[in-house]
Amino acid sequence: MTVEAVGRPRPKRGGAVASRSIFWRIPWLRTAILLAPPLTWFVAIYLTSLALLLVTAFWTIDPFTTRVVQSWSLDNFQQIVNEPTYLRIIGRTVLMAALVTMTDALIAFPFAYYMARVASRRVQTALFAAVLLPLWASYLARLYAWILILNHSGVLNWSLQSIGLPAANIGYTNTAMWIVFSYIWLPFMIIPVYAALERVPESLIEAAADLGARRWRTLPRRECQAGRPCPRRCCR
Repeated sequence: MTVEAVGRPRPKRGGAVASRSIFWRIPWLRTAILLAPPLTWFVAIYLTSLALLLVTAFWTIDPFTTRVVQSWSLDNFQQIVNEPTYLRIIGRTVLMAALVTMTDALIAFPFAYYMARVASRRVQTALFAAVLLPLWASYLARLYAWILILNHSGVLNWSLQSIGLPAANIGYTNTAMWIVFSYIWLPFMIIPVYAALERVPESLIEAAADLGARRWRTLPRRECQAGRPCPRRCCR
């Protein structure tokens, strides 16, 4: 290296190089920039609307004019606590939500596992289209379709009576609500489970099999901590 090369000033780095160096020195900055727009939208639209809805719960309604009176009061909450009807509605809603969640989980996991690990590419595409196809229809259209199936003169009762069985007559009951809500929310359970199972590397399952674990025991197990004896049978 000559004296001229040593004394020559170094070229200035461009903006792209400088920005990359900043991201390298501050690793969390890139994550913050990527999450800033969706988090801003989430806080400004979703959380703000929920906060405004909570504020309106403290307002009352004039019984004469039926107009909303913007004065702070706890009468609405006292009415919920004192009226058994509201408590039954809340309990039934929570119970229905829990039943629908458990039902969709029991159906979605084996379905998504078959799509991600067992089915061929062609069958996987067909099943994925079958899961997404109901989402293209309107929510009300799907509800009306189930009304036609489950009502008194619907397809379900007609099919049962045609083979000599008594009619089910479950239209407009809690059982019908459980079936319909499980059907409506099932795709939203299958798709995330399928996406998670598809990202599990095959090498992890093969390594677990080498250690003596079967596939149905591999997924719910956590990684063993390095340097510590594993108490599970699958790693012995």
